[in-house]
Amino acid sequence: MKTIDDLAVAGKRVLVRADLNVPLKDGHVADDGRILASLPTLKALTSRGAKVIVCAHLGRPKGKPDLKYSLAPVAVRLGQLLGCRVQLAADTVGTSAHALIAAMCPGDVIMLENLRFNAGETSTDDMDRGFFADQLADPTDLYVSDGFGVLHRKHASVYDVALRSPSAAGYLVQVEVAALSRLTGEIRRPYVVVLGGAKVADKFSAIASLIGTADRILVGGAMAFPFLAAKGYKVGTSLLEADQVDIAAGYLVQAAGTGTEIVLPSDVIVAAEPALDIPHAVVAADAIPEDQAGLDIGPESAALFAATIRQAGTVFWNGPMGVFELPPFAAGTKTVAQALIDSDAFTVVGGGDTGAAIRALGFPDARFGYVSTGGGASLEFIQGKTLPGLAALEES
Repeated sequence: MKTIDDLAVAGKRVLVRADLNVPLKDGHVADDGRILASLPTLKALTSRGAKVIVCAHLGRPKGKPDLKYSLAPVAVRLGQLLGCRVQLAADTVGTSAHALIAAMCPGDVIMLENLRFNAGETSTDDMDRGFFADQLADPTDLYVSDGFGVLHRKHASVYDVALRSPSAAGYLVQVEVAALSRLTGEIRRPYVVVLGGAKVADKFSAIASLIGTADRILVGGAMAFPFLAAKGYKVGTSLLEADQVDIAAGYLVQAAGTGTEIVLPSDVIVAAEPALDIPHAVVAADAIPEDQAGLDIGPESAALFAATIRQAGTVFWNGPMGVFELPPFAAGTKTVAQALIDSDAFTVVGGGDTGAAIRALGFPDARFGYVSTGGGASLEFIQGKTLPGLAALEES
């Protein structure tokens, strides 16, 4: 796989696929971790005289323009961090983008508007996706893949453009692959995986391949409720997909047969809804009131998770333990984060939400072994799955 060090970029128009899908608040970037992660590649290219065209997505605008998902705030923050103006094209492959690209000088950086404003970006039809990829590649000379968090998507800007243009991996992709490869080879044991978060469907299937590989899987956040329900516990109004309960029961049986221990919360913090002014309480995991929802793991569970992490040789963590944005439901996530810091293990924090959580709670990235920018991508990588974006780079 080529890297940007293998490319002659001076004077060339270089299309860089970055992952800048960052949270916004009041029209401004709320967490710039992914933008910061893109800087080494962008600075290296501009310092070597490239004309850098950044492309990325934000949210899920369903294939048509939606101002709510404009990359304008991201372009502003990127410019601040780079110390230069980053102009945002009003489109991705239209007259605005072409005019800005034509006017570029060596060392300039521009950004295209949200890729997902075009249905071709995420189309499952190869011809539709390929047509959009042709349009993206046409006014550029080289392609650099530096959005690790989207490499598991077979999207036009991730997969198809890489097959159409002279391509290379950026520094972020290189660093991500090197760090996560330590979770797929000779793993220092005990190997502990911590799973949580509210996006259960996105990572629930990953448990099957982690059973038998991990020594212990600690399950918190909304991920825990299918397992608690599978044990016959009532989970009140907690987030729960009914079709996941039988699957969770199967995972418990599978784990028992392989020696992997699935550790569930013994207590949870509940409230009628996630809000600051709503009363909350700690209850046993098998005693969640029918009109309450579990919004964080309880103190007993947090202490158990922390003790397990401190004894580990390797830890991979994907997903907060609760609604960390609200102080009453942040303690579980804080405890897990602190345990990773206190551990002598090689620790990997995987996922945009988890990375945002640790930064929001005051934990610097540097205190962990590695903080990945990709949630789904990191999880698929450590399962040994083929990531389309990486496969395209290896083929090109």
